[in-house]
Amino acid sequence: MVTAPAQVLQSARRAASLLLDRKANDVVLLDLRPVTDMTDFFVVASGTSDTHVRATAGHVMEVLKQEGLGVHSVEGLEQGRWVLLDYVDFVVHVFHPSLRAFYQLERLWGDAPALQVTA
Repeated sequence: MVTAPAQVLQSARRAASLLLDRKANDVVLLDLRPVTDMTDFFVVASGTSDTHVRATAGHVMEVLKQEGLGVHSVEGLEQGRWVLLDYVDFVVHVFHPSLRAFYQLERLWGDAPALQVTA
């Protein structure tokens, strides 16, 4: 089943909103469509601690699942330093602040336009 681009964007925005609901910091939505065919969007956010990273990522998974969108793959949830939630058409990255500063995904994907994120 092919997901319509508008639906993918809506789902990525929903994930970003859920992160904001749980007080994630510096939530960014990157539109990767012009620069790669790997995925359409990255949602990038920071937690304040390992526990906060795990809780915010868990909240996204739980609510999106209730809304009919299950995660395809999860990495790093147990450690809580960098959690990656792969929804195929978009990927959610929730970082501990030190790892986000180290990996600098926004800089790495600097050619990707950043879209506005609202709660």
